[in-house]
Amino acid sequence: MAASAVPAPPRPETARKPWYRQLYFWVLTAIVTGILTGWLWPSVGTALEPVGTTFVAAIKMLITPIVFVTIVAGIGGVDSLGRVGRVGLKSLLYFQAGTLVALLVGLVAVNVFQPGAGVHAHPGDLHLAGDASQYVKNGEDQSWWHFLTDLVPTSAVGAFAEGNILQVIFFSVLFGIALKAVGPVGEPLVDGIRRLSAVVFKILHYVMLAAPVGAFGAMAFTIGKYGISTLTSLGRLIGLFYGTSAFFVIVILGAVTAALRISIFRLLRYLREEFVLVLGTSSSESALPRLMEKLEGLGVRRDIVGLTVPTGYSFNLDGSSIYLSLAAIYIAQATDTPLSIGQQLGLLAIMILTSKGSGGITGAGFIALAATLSTVGTVPAAGIMLIFGIDKFMSECRALTNLAGNAVATLVVARWENVLDVAKVNMVLHTGKPQPQPEQEQAAALPAQLPTKA
Repeated sequence: MAASAVPAPPRPETARKPWYRQLYFWVLTAIVTGILTGWLWPSVGTALEPVGTTFVAAIKMLITPIVFVTIVAGIGGVDSLGRVGRVGLKSLLYFQAGTLVALLVGLVAVNVFQPGAGVHAHPGDLHLAGDASQYVKNGEDQSWWHFLTDLVPTSAVGAFAEGNILQVIFFSVLFGIALKAVGPVGEPLVDGIRRLSAVVFKILHYVMLAAPVGAFGAMAFTIGKYGISTLTSLGRLIGLFYGTSAFFVIVILGAVTAALRISIFRLLRYLREEFVLVLGTSSSESALPRLMEKLEGLGVRRDIVGLTVPTGYSFNLDGSSIYLSLAAIYIAQATDTPLSIGQQLGLLAIMILTSKGSGGITGAGFIALAATLSTVGTVPAAGIMLIFGIDKFMSECRALTNLAGNAVATLVVARWENVLDVAKVNMVLHTGKPQPQPEQEQAAALPAQLPTKA
């Protein structure tokens, strides 16, 4: 019996699945199959919309409980509440700096390449219709301070039911702080939440088995509805957006990770499954739970991951920030609306506020853009009709960039807290095998400790 237990320790070294059994391979295969289906049989592709939306809905179903159990368990596991406040403050400071840099990168790119020059669209000829009209209306109803007033839910249950991540974060932080404050009285509940976390992540594992099916349905619908030509004729604006986002990730975020002595390319490769999942579903939310798992697998402390990643989905939207500055100035160029450097910087100042708190909202990019244009008034809000048709493909790039930005942000905050083991991070990035943290190993052992037997 003892001999049979000897091979168990080296199992992680040989547990790496072959490429044809990796999730990213099947999701990529599903994306290609979905593109072909939507191209060859558009009506079939359009009819497959429920397949993709159902998978995304299944992921969203788990996001709020995962955010809750992760934040509460993380706060419950720290040795002082002061550390929680310190981590939160450092995260927000980094988010603000990242947003500003992303906005400036987009602003410089659109002024240098001027993709809207020569369009000469007359604002009076632009009429809002369909979803775009609703997005503008929602944007006009948003004030620059809305992300603060919307932070507090009218009902704790309602925040979970509506899937409002920002409000769930607010409630979870309060709940975790209260548990920590009551001392020994709250310890059994913290232990129960850790056990519940193991169950929730097991449910996530089951849901993720359907990721290729969801990606297939989402891509087939997109191509069936908008046509294969949308993939090959994206235009100057979409090309500039993708190029600017790639520059931001590789150069700007690459410089940040280089300062941490971590390779941005190895980090991106480590998160390839999450990127492919986002690409297939056009939703960064679909990768949020797995991103948190992967970052913990790098050795980042659970409370840092639990506070930084979910908050970053509302406050650290690098891709959305690049999109905002680039799209707003593009509309100004396309409608021949002159903007001085001062006016552009004024737009940027408003975008710093309007870009916050919109993560997880359908049409969030358009709502933030409409809110910005409506607040300033110098650029016609109706101009968003010029880019509405290609926004579907711009949203994918936004989501991919947001994901990369939040991964780097979490590493920065961990390093700022002096708890980032760079050698361990590089070892995991090199081998591609996440390492469980001590509490994760204990959680995995919980079923064996239970007195009941099958």
